Amino acid sequence: MRAIVRSPSPALRDCALTFLARQPIDVQRAAAQHARYIAALSKQGLDVCVLPAELDLPDAVFVEDTAVVVDECAVITRPGLESRRAEVESIARTLETFRPLIRVTAPGTIEGGDVLRVGRTFFVGQTPRTNAEGTRQLEDALGPHAYDIVRVTPAGCLHLKSAVTYVGDETVLVNPEWIDVSLFSRWQCIPVAPEEPYGANALLAGEVVHVAASAPVTRRKLDALGFATESIDTSEFEKAEAALTCLSLIFN
Repeated sequence: MRAIVRSPSPALRDCALTFLARQPIDVQRAAAQHARYIAALSKQGLDVCVLPAELDLPDAVFVEDTAVVVDECAVITRPGLESRRAEVESIARTLETFRPLIRVTAPGTIEGGDVLRVGRTFFVGQTPRTNAEGTRQLEDALGPHAYDIVRVTPAGCLHLKSAVTYVGDETVLVNPEWIDVSLFSRWQCIPVAPEEPYGANALLAGEVVHVAASAPVTRRKLDALGFATESIDTSEFEKAEAALTCLSLIFN
């Protein structure tokens, strides 16, 4: 398994926000948390490619939003915010050594945080960052390879994967307040602890489910069900409406 990550920029303090009020971000602490995140991926045997910070792009550390990668191709996204569209080119140059590229074009918009893969099914959040045309173009790219696209609409959060993530073993971790749990009835659904609404964003890397340090009760629920878990502190990135999956692109 490979992972692409990007070092955080001091400009992270000026990140885009939709649901949260702006709080001071400690960039040095963010850098230290990012280093521990890389170490956690490496511990699971992932080959981690670390791209340099983009000093003029506050949100560029959130590389998940720039591409959707499957075995057959890499779909280069077109982020919903104009300010984020310059992030994709360096990711495209990195991915082109591994996959054929397909690009989402205007007027389509789509961000990887709105794209959840469970087996051969891709759930695509219809949000202010991902529109119907972007979803259609993703379907055109992946459909010939026998992937199914299911459109879903989360509420109360920035991206679909704020509300639900796949944690392995035919199981999803979900915040029922932000997404209709019945959409995932084919799989075991684990609701987050109500006091930890952002805990639904967990990162499966290798055999371990990585859970935000801010969601200890949710982690204990996973532990009780037999999942191997580790905790990662992403407090500074959470101030930027981001979470564990946002910080990497992971693919075979």
